[in-house]
Amino acid sequence: MSEGGWRGAVGDIQTGVRFVQQMPRFLRRRWTTETARVELERRLRNRASDFLDVARRLIFDYDGSPYLPLLRRAGCDFGDLAGLVERDGIEAALASLCRAGVFLTIDELKANRPVVRGGAQVDFDPEGLRNPSTAVHLSMKSGGSRSRGTPVFFDLTFIHDCALDTGLALHCRGGDAWRKATWEIPGGGALFSLLEFSQFGALPVRWFSQLDPREARLPAKYRWSGVAFTWGARLAGAAVPSPEFVPLDNALPIARWMADTLRRGEVPYLLSYPSSALRVCQAALDAGIDLSGAHCTIAGEPCSQARIDFIRRTGATVLPKYAIMETGPVGYGCMAPEASDDLHLLEDVHAIVQAGPAETSGLLPDASLLFTSLRASAPLVLLNVSMGDQADVVRRRCGCPLEGIGWPTHVHSIRSAEKLTCGGMNFIDSDVMRVLDELLPARFGGGPSDFQVVEEESEIGEPLLTLVVRPSLGAVDERAAIDTFIQGISQTGGANPIMAMAWQAGNRLRVERREPMATGSGKILHMHVAARREA
Repeated sequence: MSEGGWRGAVGDIQTGVRFVQQMPRFLRRRWTTETARVELERRLRNRASDFLDVARRLIFDYDGSPYLPLLRRAGCDFGDLAGLVERDGIEAALASLCRAGVFLTIDELKANRPVVRGGAQVDFDPEGLRNPSTAVHLSMKSGGSRSRGTPVFFDLTFIHDCALDTGLALHCRGGDAWRKATWEIPGGGALFSLLEFSQFGALPVRWFSQLDPREARLPAKYRWSGVAFTWGARLAGAAVPSPEFVPLDNALPIARWMADTLRRGEVPYLLSYPSSALRVCQAALDAGIDLSGAHCTIAGEPCSQARIDFIRRTGATVLPKYAIMETGPVGYGCMAPEASDDLHLLEDVHAIVQAGPAETSGLLPDASLLFTSLRASAPLVLLNVSMGDQADVVRRRCGCPLEGIGWPTHVHSIRSAEKLTCGGMNFIDSDVMRVLDELLPARFGGGPSDFQVVEEESEIGEPLLTLVVRPSLGAVDERAAIDTFIQGISQTGGANPIMAMAWQAGNRLRVERREPMATGSGKILHMHVAARREA
């Protein structure tokens, strides 16, 4: 093993030990509905002072903050920022900073492009974004837009902070006693969900895994994550589930668990990706299983009306969620929505502003979301940072309970022009280009214009990802083409290799022999996103 590999293995062990040691204290700090409401009221009341505390301690007083060169160039010290916030409020102050050049695009965040303001390059080290005041109890690998697999390190305190909002969002729907489960790939994402679930209401009861946790190809930290979770809980005297293998191509066991739970007079609740939830519902419909009274949260992919409608055909209720690896949960679905993905922004955790090309010198599209951290426990200190997403942001009176507890801002029509997100897996444009232009032609012949990736939706709203191969290439081994594509994007680091294993196991990618799709102007793009079906 290389020196870097040894350091990584030692780091994983140290993180695991800290995780197990802190689990008893973590589980003893569980939220009740009353304590969560009181804390949320405090956060919203002190939102400005909390933001300024984060800015002072983690940006202005931290010599390693990468925002300092941008702030100095803008002529903004802490006193100036405090004055702006006191006079105009957080969002208006952030908009003023944005106009002065204090923001980061997704390419700048990932160090794929230098930070240039006013024609001059500004020193920027993305490593300095990591919160210097937090411990590392859980690590995840971001696969965001144009990412090279950025590691994100979480303190259990941040998960505790996020669990307050998750618990209240479910409480608004009557979810205090729901029987909670998750169906994801093994690793940090599933653990984050289970840890949140363990902070309020009944403890989670099932942990369904889309990959066999005993799979030899899984890195050791993925195989041992379940052991660390269960042993840490045992130290606190809490019973939590161990991972159970349920493959993507056979979701019937989950549908049966939900039906069995309903027959016992209890309410099953499942968190998964939209496309995975569709497989559970298809299995239920095929088996004649009625899921009326069941609930599920879908996150990690676009949430179209077609997907929601199909899930509702089983009788289940759907709760959309918007979350990003680097930020944690961002919003939960409105109970009186105006769009399929109409969500309430968690304004106690994040501040969001939008700035058009005029304010950002054309570096960001219209409707780009710029995130700012409000919690001192956040894994990354964000100040007007784009994660590559765009959306519509509105304040309206919807009258639903989520507005009533203090979240009046709505986010909907969330989209990204820089990546495909399908089945919980991000396909980054630069990585797809390399695979289509170089790897596939080298293996099967032809050239860059002979291959294309097309994302569509089936009639039930399930994402269909198609590798289009031009017929003139002759005979092509379709299985080999799929394996080459998935292995290629995994090896770049731009796609999560564990998620890629789940894709191969679940047959999520198909091959079609036809001419690549062209735009209205005749261009053949590497990635073509077909219009989504809406009811």
